[in-house]
Amino acid sequence: MPDIRPTVGSGSLVLNATYEPLCVVSVRRAAILVLSAKAVCVADGEGMLHSARNSLPVPSVVRLTRFVRVPYRSHVGLSRRAIFARDSWRCAYCRGPAETIDHVFPRSRGGRHAWENVVAACARCNHSKGDKTPAEMGWRLHALPAPPKGTAWRVLGHRAPDPRWADWLDLRDAEAAA
Repeated sequence: MPDIRPTVGSGSLVLNATYEPLCVVSVRRAAILVLSAKAVCVADGEGMLHSARNSLPVPSVVRLTRFVRVPYRSHVGLSRRAIFARDSWRCAYCRGPAETIDHVFPRSRGGRHAWENVVAACARCNHSKGDKTPAEMGWRLHALPAPPKGTAWRVLGHRAPDPRWADWLDLRDAEAAA
């Protein structure tokens, strides 16, 4: 029996009727939205989806036909993977490959587990720092830790965006600023 699951693309970006990015859904869910006339395809991905009677290009970006009001969280959730993605998988102290997370102001001394106090670090730097602050070690951070901002972080989280989504997620502006 042939495998009917699409292998191209990891998902489709869903836009509100006002072209505001809402979320990422599976290609299957995006195709169902298009076929049920709840959405229109704005950008095609690679490949085709076939049924007994129809063929449909794989939807990469779909826009809902009706406006949906969605209450947004004002912050991005803190997770290991999100910290690594924010810091580009690089150690905040030596810029080597990051393997662990480190609290800039140690938790043993009252430091919080928050975006402003957590960085990605290599095992060597994390172990030698221990429960000291970077200032006590004579180290400096290459960038001050801060919560991630922007539409892309709110919609995608730590996932890597499809390059075809750049126009709707303001990725070109974020790359120019970096």
